[in-house]
Amino acid sequence: MTTRSGKPPEGPVPLPTLLSQAKDITVEQLHRQLADEGFEGLRYRHGSVFRFVAPEGSRLTALAEQSGLSKQAIGEVVDELERLGYLERTADPNDRRAKLIRLTDLGAKGQLAAARILKDMERNWVKHFGRDGIAMLRRTLEEIIARHEE
Repeated sequence: MTTRSGKPPEGPVPLPTLLSQAKDITVEQLHRQLADEGFEGLRYRHGSVFRFVAPEGSRLTALAEQSGLSKQAIGEVVDELERLGYLERTADPNDRRAKLIRLTDLGAKGQLAAARILKDMERNWVKHFGRDGIAMLRRTLEEIIARHEE
């Protein structure tokens, strides 16, 4: 972040900027570890779909609503994940005109690996910052999110 003069602003970095940087670091580490474990091709934008696919499958419209993105944008991500072998489209048994988006075996393994990796990160944070520090951080972030949803 710089000012109009091109110099960094004086004083502490704004908290939202720090939160964004922490998220970027976490996501980068997640994707690096997933790739190291053989889950190739996963990118940041894939999380807008990957994390919302229900075990029984999800409709595109539901994925769009949950992610906050347009159906067109989610459709493009679904197409990419389908090409990579993480998702498949199947007929919805409740409405043959509709399609369900489901995880393939590879996708389910990737989703489980991502959950494990994120839990491992949190355990490492607890080791480094202490259980109380991480618990306080969690409560604070949950409160920020809850206030936004009001």
